[in-house]
Amino acid sequence: MTLTVSILGLALSLALGVLFGVLGTAHWKGFRVINRVYVEFIQNTPLVIQIFFLYHGLPHLGIILPVFSVGVLGVGVYHGAYIAEIVRAGIQAIPKGQLEAAYSQGFSYWGAMRHVILPQAQRIAYPPLTNQAVNLIKNTSVMAMVAGGDLMYHADSWASDNLYYGPAYIVTGLLYLSLCFPLATYARRLERKLEVVL
Repeated sequence: MTLTVSILGLALSLALGVLFGVLGTAHWKGFRVINRVYVEFIQNTPLVIQIFFLYHGLPHLGIILPVFSVGVLGVGVYHGAYIAEIVRAGIQAIPKGQLEAAYSQGFSYWGAMRHVILPQAQRIAYPPLTNQAVNLIKNTSVMAMVAGGDLMYHADSWASDNLYYGPAYIVTGLLYLSLCFPLATYARRLERKLEVVL
């Protein structure tokens, strides 16, 4: 379940990150305010609290989500805020003349973003985006706190049944390392390549 939640959570966080990252650079102040509210609220509240709200709080509003959906929404929305800042910084790193040139070719703001600005910004954003993917995989471990079927939950359950907490957590740590280390290495290589290109 950890991999599935990670993949779907990453897809959600990328969608939210691109949307709110673009809103954060929009000319209309209202869009920028929406971006700041989302980013500041999510970044300044712990992921555990957000997961608990989705799992324990929403049922009081008549909304009951399966643990799997709680995991995907939790890590997706949480990391979406960080990706929004990465995307915003990537967009702002592109010279303003690029946007003006797109306008002169008849593009709207959103068209210019889609066809001109974002394709250039994504190269700048790749290394930090890969780091966010690593963090997202590690953060799926919070699902264990709401009985999610992730690696950490299974380690807790096995350790409780067999009273071997040390070995259970060592093996779980190694499994997370096997997932995250290749991505982290890839991010460092991308960063070095980008430095050479720039």
